[in-house]
Amino acid sequence: MKIKKLLSTLAVVSIVLFAGCKNDDYVAINVGPCPVVVSVTPVSGAMLVGRSKVVSTLASQEAARVSIVTATFNKKIDPKTINETSFTVKVVGASAVTGTVTYTDSTAVFVATTKFSDDKTFEARITTAVKDLAGNAMQTDYVWTFSTGTTILPVVIATDPLNIASGVALNKTVSVNFSMAMDPSTITTTAFTVSAGSTNIAGTVNYSGTTATFNPTTDFLPNTTYTAKMTTAAKNSDGTALVKDTVWTFSTGDFLPVVVLTDPANLDANVVLNKVISATFNVTMNAATISTSTFTVKDGSTSIAGVVNYSGTVATFTPGSNLTAGVTYTATITTGAKSVTNKALASNYSWTFSIPLIAGLQPIVNLGSVERFAIISGVGVSNNAGFSIINNMDVGIYPGARTSITGFPPAIIVNGGMYAADDGAAIAAMLNQAKLDLVVAYLFAESCIAMPPQTVAGNQGGKTLAPGIYKSTSTLSVDGSDLTLDAQGDPNAYWIFQIASTLTTTTGGNIVLKNGAQAKNIFWQTGSSATIGTYTKFYGSILALQSITMDSYAEATGRMLARNGAVVLTSTNIINKP
Repeated sequence: MKIKKLLSTLAVVSIVLFAGCKNDDYVAINVGPCPVVVSVTPVSGAMLVGRSKVVSTLASQEAARVSIVTATFNKKIDPKTINETSFTVKVVGASAVTGTVTYTDSTAVFVATTKFSDDKTFEARITTAVKDLAGNAMQTDYVWTFSTGTTILPVVIATDPLNIASGVALNKTVSVNFSMAMDPSTITTTAFTVSAGSTNIAGTVNYSGTTATFNPTTDFLPNTTYTAKMTTAAKNSDGTALVKDTVWTFSTGDFLPVVVLTDPANLDANVVLNKVISATFNVTMNAATISTSTFTVKDGSTSIAGVVNYSGTVATFTPGSNLTAGVTYTATITTGAKSVTNKALASNYSWTFSIPLIAGLQPIVNLGSVERFAIISGVGVSNNAGFSIINNMDVGIYPGARTSITGFPPAIIVNGGMYAADDGAAIAAMLNQAKLDLVVAYLFAESCIAMPPQTVAGNQGGKTLAPGIYKSTSTLSVDGSDLTLDAQGDPNAYWIFQIASTLTTTTGGNIVLKNGAQAKNIFWQTGSSATIGTYTKFYGSILALQSITMDSYAEATGRMLARNGAVVLTSTNIINKP
């Protein structure tokens, strides 16, 4: 039998979070990375394991033990957590393999009781029950496959939500991760279904990398149990099907609406004059109940005139005129605000913020509703490699479709969502408004003369710039050495860079903040495209006419907002909320 050439498409299916060991509900016990698996034998994708010759993804592996599977970690592990429950091996489509597990010097060893059967695909799994000596747990199961024959069967190695998960969000996108690349033409609404009882739920199925997603046309119903299924109609690129259907269930909750995020934050004492006030909810709200009656802003007992809008899960209050310096305001969402399931807030939610009394304070760029996005683009969002992380903001594309967002996972979004123009009319409207607000912000930044613009050109590396507006009639770069932005003790200091052409930073060309400078007050308007260099740290929001690229391991505290082009994360990038 000819060996099928699957190895080039096999995926290493673990997720390693380089930025730390934090999930939404995880509290670190000590400083440092969580335990992760760094190497295994047989390697993922090995074939003919236990025979005279082994075909594997590592050319150096010439043989494999007949009945031994090993996993080596990045640090020492609590031996009590390595056992036959947390380290398992099974025949794909059949029962678990009986064996014993031992642990020595960061390596766990599974020894099967009997020789592995010939011509079988095996799935090995290290679970999140594994912990290091300080009690930090692995943050996701590590799963890999190998074969004692000349082919490897595709396997579903992870689902989201998990089986029997409860309290699942009503707007959840259901996903499946495979052990290898699949034939996209076989990942359809026939192969991947979600149902409530005997009724199939309408939705859109997409496939990218090794992940299939099911996005329901409308939100799931509260207090309902759903069954998700990936059938044997799903095949890999060589036409080999799953051995059996993968079926799991999850249930939704009926959540009371809660305000989970406000901008400004409670007690923020450095709010700009032209601030748009926003509140983000945990569930989709009934837009008809979000109005100037249920979302108010007051100076003492006096209500401020303004316009209230609602989109996605975010309500915004835009004051009719600039706020007043030296005044403390109170914003309130009342119990008149209700969810789409007619659930009201348990009580009024209020928070306060202040406008500082600083002479000469000027309004900065108003991002409007696009402020919620870490990334927004016109035609594509891609994470080319590595485990990039977006923290506390959303990712969006308009007018592009969800199929134009690739590489998520392994990239993840923490405390945020992913939105595309084809996610439904309400989402499309929200994204359209965000793009319109981006255009307004871009044009304002491009032409702003609130302070006389200072002319700059070429490489800004090695310089220190005071607050102000800086204008380049050509390209601008931070090349080889740091650019320092010095607020001179003013937390409201702002910078607007008006760049006619491209913006580029290179290795060693970091942006450094000094004396109270804040990323949220820095704006880079580029008349072309922007590139953030390898291993550089960047601060501020980029408003680009065309595309934005973050090179490998670049980290930004800010936003990548592209009006027309794509946003590309090259490898293992991080974007934090400014």
